[in-house]
Amino acid sequence: MGGMSQPPRSVKIGDNERGGWSSDRPRKAGEPERPPRQADVSVRGRVLSPVFRMRYNPGSLLVVACADPALRANFLSRVIEEQSTIFSLEKVRALLAGKVAEDELDAKAQTLLDAAVAKRFAAGASVVVPVEGLSPEERERYVRLAAAHRRARHIVLVEAGKDSVAEEDRAPLTELRNRLDAGDLGQEGFMTSLRLGGRNVEELKKIIFAPPPADD
Repeated sequence: MGGMSQPPRSVKIGDNERGGWSSDRPRKAGEPERPPRQADVSVRGRVLSPVFRMRYNPGSLLVVACADPALRANFLSRVIEEQSTIFSLEKVRALLAGKVAEDELDAKAQTLLDAAVAKRFAAGASVVVPVEGLSPEERERYVRLAAAHRRARHIVLVEAGKDSVAEEDRAPLTELRNRLDAGDLGQEGFMTSLRLGGRNVEELKKIIFAPPPADD
């Protein structure tokens, strides 16, 4: 009848008519496969205030960043209660020195370090990684290793004196400091972040990995 509307018709869209961004779009001959999309590791991060003793849950990742290698090493030896949790590229290089070719040393050391860290996370053990650089890419590799095993991720930035910061580290250090203070490191996957400078570096006495205290 003239006053009745026609029922809507379903329309089948052929594979060759799908949008160009569809994952169902067939690949052309010779077209390389796209790499798999990386998992989103971002979280809602919190900026912590320095205290006398910091506690993180067992099985966590703690990344320690510092532009001064000597200060970084001293800080780690002084405050990390369980020294066996520290896994550094420097230590692995020292173990491999003289056993592999010089031009293969860095790559081999990084591969072994990644494997050791991943094994620790799989076993539910805590890991402290002192990163040598200040770039997000260096931090990301360890965050993703921890996230793959659903481990908590934390970062501590230990400020060095201006004269101890190399020229090439000043820009990435400023970026890391600003992002930490703004609470933006959750975008990198860090659940908490802490910046220590001046007297706060010495006032922090211990970092431990222990469960929360039981309620009385």
